Amino acid sequence: MAKLTTAARKRLPKGDFLGPDRTFPANNPSHARAAISGATRAKNAGNISASEADTIQRKARAKLGKRKKGARRPQMALGSKFK
Repeated sequence: MAKLTTAARKRLPKGDFLGPDRTFPANNPSHARAAISGATRAKNAGNISASEADTIQRKARAKLGKRKKGARRPQMALGSKFK
């Protein structure tokens, strides 16, 4: 994950934060992926509500362009390397 300094975090626009009160910064894909797992950990620890965790995860997936839960993965074409 890319290092995010305090100064750089302060310069981020409000839209780059996925949680309330400028929490869960997601200015790049690695931070967005970390926000998904971090929201789950925070929910399980009782630090945030289930609805807050769902919102954070939804916003992170939107930033990543992820598919919805339960959607099928696209089929990979196997190259000659795997035959």
